[in-house]
Amino acid sequence: MRLQNSLDYLAALPVPQDLSKVQKDIDPEWIDSALHATGTATVRKRRLPAEQVIWLVIGMALFRNKSITDVANALNLALPSPAGGPTAARSAVSQARGRLGEEPLCWLFEHCAQQWAHSSAGRDRWRGLALYGVDGTTLRVPDSEDNREHFGLASGGQRGNSGYPMVRLVALMALRSHLLVKAAFGPYGKGEHSYACELWDSVPDNSLVTNDKNFLAAGTLIPLQRSGRNRHWLVPAKTSSKWRRVKRFSKNDELVEMTVSRSARNKDHSLPQTWTARAIRYHRKGFRPRTLLTSLTDPEAYPAAEIIELYHERWEIELGYDEIKTEMLEATKQPLRSQLSARVRQEIWGVLLAYNLIRLEMERIAEEAGVKPTRISFVAAMGFICNELFFFAMTSPGAIPKRLRDLRAQVKIFILPERRPKRAYPRAVKVKMSGYAKKRQPAAKKAGARKGAK
Repeated sequence: MRLQNSLDYLAALPVPQDLSKVQKDIDPEWIDSALHATGTATVRKRRLPAEQVIWLVIGMALFRNKSITDVANALNLALPSPAGGPTAARSAVSQARGRLGEEPLCWLFEHCAQQWAHSSAGRDRWRGLALYGVDGTTLRVPDSEDNREHFGLASGGQRGNSGYPMVRLVALMALRSHLLVKAAFGPYGKGEHSYACELWDSVPDNSLVTNDKNFLAAGTLIPLQRSGRNRHWLVPAKTSSKWRRVKRFSKNDELVEMTVSRSARNKDHSLPQTWTARAIRYHRKGFRPRTLLTSLTDPEAYPAAEIIELYHERWEIELGYDEIKTEMLEATKQPLRSQLSARVRQEIWGVLLAYNLIRLEMERIAEEAGVKPTRISFVAAMGFICNELFFFAMTSPGAIPKRLRDLRAQVKIFILPERRPKRAYPRAVKVKMSGYAKKRQPAAKKAGARKGAK
Protein backbone atom coordinates (compact mmCIF):
# COMPACT_ATOMS: atom_id res chain seq x y z
CA MET A 1 0.00 0.00 0.00
CA ARG A 2 2.85 2.38 0.86
CA LEU A 3 4.50 1.59 -2.49
CA GLN A 4 1.26 2.33 -4.34
CA ASN A 5 0.92 5.67 -2.49
CA SER A 6 4.48 6.57 -3.43
CA LEU A 7 3.88 5.73 -7.09
CA ASP A 8 0.67 7.76 -7.10
CA TYR A 9 2.54 10.69 -5.57
CA LEU A 10 5.30 10.54 -8.19
CA ALA A 11 2.76 10.27 -11.00
CA ALA A 12 1.04 13.40 -9.73
CA LEU A 13 4.23 15.46 -9.80
CA PRO A 14 4.20 17.96 -12.67
CA VAL A 15 6.41 17.13 -15.62
CA PRO A 16 9.06 19.87 -15.90
CA GLN A 17 9.12 22.06 -18.97
CA ASP A 18 12.85 22.67 -19.19
CA LEU A 19 15.94 23.34 -17.10
CA SER A 20 15.54 27.08 -17.58
CA LYS A 21 12.72 27.09 -14.99
CA VAL A 22 15.35 26.37 -12.34
CA GLN A 23 18.28 28.13 -14.00
CA LYS A 24 16.37 31.34 -14.69
CA ASP A 25 16.38 32.13 -10.96
CA ILE A 26 20.16 32.49 -11.13
CA ASP A 27 20.93 34.95 -13.89
CA PRO A 28 23.85 33.69 -16.04
CA GLU A 29 25.34 37.17 -15.66
CA TRP A 30 25.44 36.61 -11.89
CA ILE A 31 27.45 33.42 -12.43
CA ASP A 32 29.83 35.26 -14.78
CA SER A 33 30.17 38.04 -12.20
CA ALA A 34 30.88 35.50 -9.46
CA LEU A 35 33.61 33.85 -11.54
CA HIS A 36 35.23 37.13 -12.59
CA ALA A 37 34.95 38.74 -9.15
CA THR A 38 36.76 35.78 -7.61
CA GLY A 39 39.25 35.28 -10.46
CA THR A 40 38.03 31.78 -11.34
CA ALA A 41 36.58 32.28 -14.82
CA THR A 42 37.58 29.53 -17.26
CA VAL A 43 40.15 30.69 -19.83
CA ARG A 44 41.08 27.35 -21.35
CA LYS A 45 38.40 25.29 -23.03
CA ARG A 46 37.76 22.48 -20.56
CA ARG A 47 35.30 19.60 -20.48
CA LEU A 48 33.92 20.97 -17.20
CA PRO A 49 33.89 24.79 -17.48
CA ALA A 50 33.64 26.77 -14.24
CA GLU A 51 30.01 27.78 -14.83
CA GLN A 52 29.06 24.10 -15.19
CA VAL A 53 30.97 23.17 -12.03
CA ILE A 54 28.82 25.65 -10.09
CA TRP A 55 25.74 23.69 -11.17
CA LEU A 56 27.57 20.47 -10.30
CA VAL A 57 28.07 21.63 -6.69
CA ILE A 58 24.40 22.64 -6.48
CA GLY A 59 23.44 19.25 -7.95
CA MET A 60 25.49 17.50 -5.26
CA ALA A 61 23.11 18.93 -2.68
CA LEU A 62 20.00 17.84 -4.58
CA PHE A 63 21.02 14.33 -5.65
CA ARG A 64 22.27 12.75 -2.45
CA ASN A 65 21.82 9.21 -3.73
CA LYS A 66 24.34 9.73 -6.54
CA SER A 67 28.11 9.99 -6.50
CA ILE A 68 29.63 13.32 -7.54
CA THR A 69 30.70 11.86 -10.88
CA ASP A 70 27.23 10.44 -11.45
CA VAL A 71 25.72 13.87 -10.71
CA ALA A 72 27.91 15.45 -13.40
CA ASN A 73 26.99 12.74 -15.90
CA ALA A 74 23.29 12.58 -15.01
CA LEU A 75 22.91 16.33 -15.46
CA ASN A 76 24.95 16.24 -18.66
CA LEU A 77 27.31 18.96 -17.42
CA ALA A 78 30.49 17.82 -19.18
CA LEU A 79 31.19 19.00 -22.71
CA PRO A 80 31.73 16.23 -25.30
CA SER A 81 35.30 15.02 -25.59
CA PRO A 82 37.15 14.80 -28.95
CA ALA A 83 36.82 11.03 -28.73
CA GLY A 84 33.06 11.40 -28.27
CA GLY A 85 30.78 10.91 -25.29
CA PRO A 86 29.77 13.35 -22.55
CA THR A 87 30.84 11.20 -19.61
CA ALA A 88 33.13 12.97 -17.13
CA ALA A 89 35.95 11.05 -15.47
CA ARG A 90 36.20 11.05 -11.67
CA SER A 91 39.59 12.75 -11.78
CA ALA A 92 38.26 15.48 -14.09
CA VAL A 93 35.40 16.25 -11.69
CA SER A 94 37.74 16.41 -8.71
CA GLN A 95 40.19 18.69 -10.53
CA ALA A 96 37.35 20.94 -11.71
CA ARG A 97 36.09 21.40 -8.14
CA GLY A 98 39.60 22.17 -6.99
CA ARG A 99 40.04 24.85 -9.65
CA LEU A 100 36.72 26.47 -8.81
CA GLY A 101 37.24 26.75 -5.05
CA GLU A 102 34.62 28.08 -2.64
CA GLU A 103 34.71 31.82 -3.42
CA PRO A 104 32.40 31.81 -6.49
CA LEU A 105 29.77 29.76 -4.64
CA CYS A 106 30.00 32.09 -1.62
CA TRP A 107 29.72 35.18 -3.84
CA LEU A 108 26.80 33.73 -5.77
CA PHE A 109 24.92 32.63 -2.64
CA GLU A 110 25.21 36.04 -1.00
CA HIS A 111 24.27 37.90 -4.20
CA CYS A 112 21.20 35.70 -4.79
CA ALA A 113 20.20 35.89 -1.12
CA GLN A 114 20.30 39.69 -1.20
CA GLN A 115 18.02 39.64 -4.25
CA TRP A 116 15.55 37.06 -2.92
CA ALA A 117 15.43 37.01 0.88
CA HIS A 118 15.22 40.72 1.69
CA SER A 119 12.44 41.33 -0.82
CA SER A 120 10.59 38.33 0.64
CA ALA A 121 10.92 39.62 4.22
CA GLY A 122 9.93 43.10 3.10
CA ARG A 123 6.66 41.83 1.63
CA ASP A 124 5.51 40.22 4.88
CA ARG A 125 6.26 42.71 7.65
CA TRP A 126 4.97 42.97 11.20
CA ARG A 127 4.12 46.55 12.22
CA GLY A 128 6.55 47.87 9.62
CA LEU A 129 9.41 45.55 10.62
CA ALA A 130 10.88 42.82 8.41
CA LEU A 131 11.22 39.60 10.42
CA TYR A 132 14.43 37.58 10.60
CA GLY A 133 15.81 34.82 12.78
CA VAL A 134 19.33 33.79 13.78
CA ASP A 135 20.39 30.45 15.20
CA GLY A 136 23.24 27.99 15.02
CA THR A 137 23.58 24.32 14.11
CA THR A 138 26.30 21.79 13.34
CA LEU A 139 27.11 19.58 10.37
CA ARG A 140 29.09 16.34 10.52
CA VAL A 141 31.81 15.92 7.89
CA PRO A 142 33.94 12.93 6.80
CA ASP A 143 36.65 11.90 9.21
CA SER A 144 39.70 12.84 7.15
CA GLU A 145 42.89 14.26 8.63
CA ASP A 146 42.38 17.60 6.89
CA ASN A 147 38.78 17.96 8.12
CA ARG A 148 39.73 16.89 11.64
CA GLU A 149 42.58 19.39 11.79
CA HIS A 150 40.61 22.30 10.29
CA PHE A 151 37.14 21.93 11.84
CA GLY A 152 37.94 20.07 15.06
CA LEU A 153 35.88 17.68 17.17
CA ALA A 154 32.97 18.39 19.50
CA SER A 155 33.56 17.58 23.16
CA GLY A 156 31.28 14.87 24.48
CA GLY A 157 32.10 15.20 28.17
CA GLN A 158 32.71 11.85 29.82
CA ARG A 159 32.20 10.06 26.50
CA GLY A 160 35.16 11.91 24.99
CA ASN A 161 35.24 13.83 21.72
CA SER A 162 32.88 13.28 18.80
CA GLY A 163 33.68 10.55 16.32
CA TYR A 164 33.54 12.94 13.34
CA PRO A 165 34.78 16.49 12.73
CA MET A 166 32.02 19.08 13.15
CA VAL A 167 31.28 22.33 11.31
CA ARG A 168 29.53 25.06 13.26
CA LEU A 169 27.10 27.10 11.16
CA VAL A 170 25.05 30.20 12.05
CA ALA A 171 22.53 31.61 9.57
CA LEU A 172 20.27 34.65 9.17
CA MET A 173 16.86 33.66 7.79
CA ALA A 174 13.75 35.51 6.61
CA LEU A 175 11.38 33.78 9.02
CA ARG A 176 8.15 33.76 7.02
CA SER A 177 9.63 32.34 3.81
CA HIS A 178 12.67 30.41 5.19
CA LEU A 179 14.91 32.09 2.60
CA LEU A 180 18.46 32.41 3.91
CA VAL A 181 20.04 35.87 3.86
CA LYS A 182 23.55 35.10 4.99
CA ALA A 183 25.54 32.35 6.69
CA ALA A 184 28.81 32.08 8.56
CA PHE A 185 30.47 28.76 9.34
CA GLY A 186 33.81 27.20 10.17
CA PRO A 187 35.64 25.36 12.97
CA TYR A 188 33.48 23.96 15.75
CA GLY A 189 35.64 25.56 18.44
CA LYS A 190 34.61 29.10 17.41
CA GLY A 191 31.51 30.22 19.32
CA GLU A 192 28.09 31.00 17.85
CA HIS A 193 28.34 34.63 19.05
CA SER A 194 31.39 35.25 16.88
CA TYR A 195 29.71 33.80 13.79
CA ALA A 196 26.50 35.77 14.51
CA CYS A 197 28.36 39.08 14.58
CA GLU A 198 29.51 38.37 11.00
CA LEU A 199 25.84 38.45 9.93
CA TRP A 200 24.77 41.82 11.31
CA ASP A 201 25.92 43.84 8.30
CA SER A 202 23.25 42.02 6.25
CA VAL A 203 20.38 42.98 8.58
CA PRO A 204 18.45 45.86 6.98
CA ASP A 205 16.96 48.90 8.71
CA ASN A 206 13.42 48.61 10.09
CA SER A 207 13.76 44.98 11.06
CA LEU A 208 13.43 42.60 14.00
CA VAL A 209 15.77 39.65 14.60
CA THR A 210 14.60 36.88 16.94
CA ASN A 211 17.32 34.88 18.65
CA ASP A 212 17.81 31.85 20.85
CA LYS A 213 18.64 32.56 24.50
CA ASN A 214 22.28 31.62 23.86
CA PHE A 215 22.60 34.90 21.94
CA LEU A 216 21.61 37.00 24.97
CA ALA A 217 24.85 38.94 25.34
CA ALA A 218 25.56 42.66 25.26
CA GLY A 219 28.53 42.17 22.96
CA THR A 220 26.26 40.43 20.44
CA LEU A 221 22.97 42.36 20.58
CA ILE A 222 24.11 45.94 21.16
CA PRO A 223 26.16 46.01 17.90
CA LEU A 224 23.12 44.67 16.03
CA GLN A 225 20.90 47.46 17.33
CA ARG A 226 23.25 50.42 17.07
CA SER A 227 24.76 49.72 13.63
CA GLY A 228 21.54 50.49 11.76
CA ARG A 229 18.31 52.47 11.93
CA ASN A 230 15.35 50.96 13.77
CA ARG A 231 16.97 47.52 13.98
CA HIS A 232 15.64 45.47 16.89
CA TRP A 233 16.15 42.15 18.62
CA LEU A 234 13.99 39.70 20.59
CA VAL A 235 15.39 36.95 22.82
CA PRO A 236 14.21 34.85 25.80
CA ALA A 237 15.85 35.58 29.15
CA LYS A 238 18.08 33.03 30.84
CA THR A 239 17.38 31.76 34.34
CA SER A 240 20.57 33.55 35.41
CA SER A 241 19.62 36.90 33.81
CA LYS A 242 19.48 39.85 36.23
CA TRP A 243 18.16 43.38 35.80
CA ARG A 244 16.76 46.41 37.60
CA ARG A 245 13.24 47.65 36.89
CA VAL A 246 13.18 51.18 35.49
CA LYS A 247 9.50 51.53 34.57
CA ARG A 248 6.39 49.37 34.78
CA PHE A 249 4.08 49.37 31.74
CA SER A 250 1.67 46.72 33.05
CA LYS A 251 1.62 43.70 35.36
CA ASN A 252 3.93 41.57 33.19
CA ASP A 253 5.52 44.26 31.05
CA GLU A 254 8.47 46.36 32.28
CA LEU A 255 11.37 48.50 31.13
CA VAL A 256 14.55 47.12 32.71
CA GLU A 257 18.25 47.96 32.90
CA MET A 258 21.00 45.35 32.71
CA THR A 259 24.69 45.63 33.51
CA VAL A 260 27.24 44.98 30.77
CA SER A 261 29.89 42.63 32.13
CA ARG A 262 33.46 43.77 32.51
CA SER A 263 34.72 40.98 30.26
CA ALA A 264 32.39 42.14 27.45
CA ARG A 265 33.62 45.74 27.77
CA ASN A 266 37.22 44.57 27.75
CA LYS A 267 36.58 42.87 24.41
CA ASP A 268 34.66 45.86 23.02
CA HIS A 269 35.53 49.20 24.64
CA SER A 270 32.65 50.90 22.85
CA LEU A 271 30.05 49.02 24.92
CA PRO A 272 28.24 51.06 27.63
CA GLN A 273 28.21 50.06 31.29
CA THR A 274 24.46 49.38 31.19
CA TRP A 275 21.82 48.67 28.53
CA THR A 276 18.04 48.87 28.63
CA ALA A 277 15.46 46.41 27.36
CA ARG A 278 11.82 45.55 27.75
CA ALA A 279 10.95 42.45 29.82
CA ILE A 280 7.67 40.66 29.03
CA ARG A 281 6.58 37.74 31.22
CA TYR A 282 4.09 35.09 30.10
CA HIS A 283 3.04 31.54 30.96
CA ARG A 284 1.76 28.87 28.60
CA LYS A 285 -0.09 25.88 29.93
CA GLY A 286 2.21 22.89 30.38
CA PHE A 287 5.39 25.00 30.39
CA ARG A 288 7.24 26.99 33.01
CA PRO A 289 6.82 30.80 33.04
CA ARG A 290 9.12 32.62 30.62
CA THR A 291 10.42 36.14 30.13
CA LEU A 292 11.19 37.75 26.80
CA LEU A 293 13.70 40.57 26.47
CA THR A 294 13.52 42.94 23.52
CA SER A 295 14.71 46.31 22.27
CA LEU A 296 11.10 47.12 21.27
CA THR A 297 10.57 49.40 24.27
CA ASP A 298 7.42 51.21 23.10
CA PRO A 299 4.37 49.31 24.49
CA GLU A 300 1.92 51.30 22.38
CA ALA A 301 3.67 50.72 19.04
CA TYR A 302 4.53 47.10 19.84
CA PRO A 303 1.92 45.38 22.07
CA ALA A 304 3.20 42.70 24.43
CA ALA A 305 0.64 40.08 23.35
CA GLU A 306 1.75 40.35 19.73
CA ILE A 307 5.43 40.12 20.69
CA ILE A 308 4.74 36.90 22.61
CA GLU A 309 3.06 35.33 19.58
CA LEU A 310 5.78 36.66 17.32
CA TYR A 311 8.57 35.09 19.38
CA HIS A 312 7.23 31.61 18.64
CA GLU A 313 7.89 32.17 14.95
CA ARG A 314 11.55 31.80 15.90
CA TRP A 315 10.97 28.07 15.58
CA GLU A 316 10.80 28.53 11.80
CA ILE A 317 14.59 28.64 11.60
CA GLU A 318 14.74 25.29 13.42
CA LEU A 319 12.35 23.89 10.83
CA GLY A 320 14.58 25.32 8.12
CA TYR A 321 17.61 23.54 9.54
CA ASP A 322 15.55 20.34 9.67
CA GLU A 323 14.69 20.73 5.98
CA ILE A 324 18.39 21.09 5.15
CA LYS A 325 19.77 18.36 7.38
CA THR A 326 16.97 15.78 7.29
CA GLU A 327 15.39 16.21 3.86
CA MET A 328 18.28 17.50 1.71
CA LEU A 329 21.29 15.94 3.40
CA GLU A 330 19.51 12.83 4.67
CA ALA A 331 20.85 13.05 8.22
CA THR A 332 20.76 9.27 8.65
CA LYS A 333 23.65 9.15 6.18
CA GLN A 334 26.89 11.12 6.12
CA PRO A 335 25.59 14.72 5.78
CA LEU A 336 28.55 16.01 3.74
CA ARG A 337 30.94 14.05 1.56
CA SER A 338 34.07 16.13 0.84
CA GLN A 339 37.35 14.89 2.29
CA LEU A 340 39.17 18.24 2.14
CA SER A 341 38.14 21.24 4.26
CA ALA A 342 38.20 23.62 1.28
CA ARG A 343 35.85 21.31 -0.63
CA VAL A 344 33.61 21.03 2.46
CA ARG A 345 33.22 24.81 2.48
CA GLN A 346 32.45 24.78 -1.24
CA GLU A 347 29.90 22.02 -0.71
CA ILE A 348 28.15 23.91 2.12
CA TRP A 349 27.72 27.01 -0.07
CA GLY A 350 26.21 24.74 -2.72
CA VAL A 351 23.80 23.26 -0.17
CA LEU A 352 22.68 26.71 1.01
CA LEU A 353 22.25 27.92 -2.57
CA ALA A 354 20.23 24.83 -3.51
CA TYR A 355 18.06 25.29 -0.41
CA ASN A 356 17.28 28.87 -1.38
CA LEU A 357 16.38 27.80 -4.93
CA ILE A 358 13.85 25.34 -3.51
CA ARG A 359 12.48 27.89 -1.05
CA LEU A 360 12.16 30.52 -3.79
CA GLU A 361 10.06 28.13 -5.87
CA MET A 362 7.96 27.34 -2.78
CA GLU A 363 7.26 31.03 -2.23
CA ARG A 364 6.02 31.35 -5.81
CA ILE A 365 3.79 28.30 -5.44
CA ALA A 366 2.38 29.76 -2.20
CA GLU A 367 1.66 33.08 -3.88
CA GLU A 368 -0.17 31.34 -6.71
CA ALA A 369 -2.17 29.20 -4.26
CA GLY A 370 -2.94 32.10 -1.94
CA VAL A 371 -1.37 30.49 1.15
CA LYS A 372 1.66 31.15 3.35
CA PRO A 373 5.04 29.72 2.20
CA THR A 374 5.07 27.58 5.36
CA ARG A 375 2.00 25.74 3.98
CA ILE A 376 3.99 24.38 1.03
CA SER A 377 5.59 20.94 1.28
CA PHE A 378 9.38 21.16 1.13
CA VAL A 379 9.66 17.48 0.13
CA ALA A 380 7.25 17.90 -2.80
CA ALA A 381 8.96 21.08 -4.02
CA MET A 382 12.42 19.52 -3.81
CA GLY A 383 11.17 16.44 -5.66
CA PHE A 384 9.77 18.64 -8.43
CA ILE A 385 13.05 20.53 -8.89
CA CYS A 386 15.15 17.34 -8.88
CA ASN A 387 12.84 15.76 -11.44
CA GLU A 388 13.04 18.89 -13.55
CA LEU A 389 16.84 18.93 -13.57
CA PHE A 390 17.10 15.22 -14.33
CA PHE A 391 14.36 15.22 -16.95
CA PHE A 392 15.80 18.06 -18.98
CA ALA A 393 19.30 16.62 -18.78
CA MET A 394 18.04 13.57 -20.67
CA THR A 395 15.75 15.38 -23.11
CA SER A 396 16.38 18.03 -25.71
CA PRO A 397 14.00 21.03 -25.74
CA GLY A 398 12.56 19.97 -29.09
CA ALA A 399 11.58 16.57 -27.73
CA ILE A 400 9.53 17.99 -24.87
CA PRO A 401 5.80 17.78 -25.61
CA LYS A 402 4.14 21.12 -26.19
CA ARG A 403 1.35 20.47 -23.75
CA LEU A 404 3.11 19.63 -20.51
CA ARG A 405 1.22 19.82 -17.28
CA ASP A 406 1.84 23.18 -15.72
CA LEU A 407 3.14 23.36 -12.17
CA ARG A 408 0.39 25.67 -11.00
CA ALA A 409 -2.31 23.43 -12.37
CA GLN A 410 -1.09 20.79 -9.91
CA VAL A 411 -0.50 23.19 -7.05
CA LYS A 412 -2.74 21.25 -4.65
CA ILE A 413 -0.15 18.47 -4.27
CA PHE A 414 2.25 20.97 -2.67
CA ILE A 415 -0.11 22.42 -0.03
CA LEU A 416 0.10 21.17 3.55
CA PRO A 417 -2.81 21.30 6.04
CA GLU A 418 -3.12 24.32 8.30
CA ARG A 419 -0.94 24.12 11.39
CA ARG A 420 -2.89 23.47 14.56
CA PRO A 421 -2.97 26.62 16.73
CA LYS A 422 -1.38 26.55 20.20
CA ARG A 423 0.24 23.22 19.37
CA ALA A 424 3.31 22.65 21.53
CA TYR A 425 5.67 19.85 22.45
CA PRO A 426 8.02 20.23 25.45
CA ARG A 427 11.55 19.17 24.60
CA ALA A 428 12.41 15.59 25.50
CA VAL A 429 15.06 13.01 24.66
CA LYS A 430 13.86 11.01 21.67
CA VAL A 431 16.73 8.58 21.09
CA LYS A 432 19.11 7.36 23.78
CA MET A 433 22.81 7.60 22.99
CA SER A 434 24.39 4.27 22.08
CA GLY A 435 25.77 2.18 24.89
CA TYR A 436 28.57 0.85 22.69
CA ALA A 437 32.14 2.03 23.21
CA LYS A 438 33.38 4.61 20.70
CA LYS A 439 35.60 3.33 17.90
CA ARG A 440 39.27 3.96 18.58
CA GLN A 441 41.27 6.23 16.31
CA PRO A 442 44.04 4.68 14.19
CA ALA A 443 47.49 5.25 15.67
CA ALA A 444 48.51 7.54 12.78
CA LYS A 445 45.54 9.85 13.46
CA LYS A 446 46.29 9.95 17.19
CA ALA A 447 49.90 10.92 16.49
CA GLY A 448 48.76 13.60 14.04
CA ALA A 449 46.29 15.00 16.60
CA ARG A 450 49.00 15.22 19.29
CA LYS A 451 51.37 16.88 16.82
CA GLY A 452 48.70 19.41 15.87
CA ALA A 453 47.98 20.17 19.54
CA LYS A 454 51.62 21.10 20.09
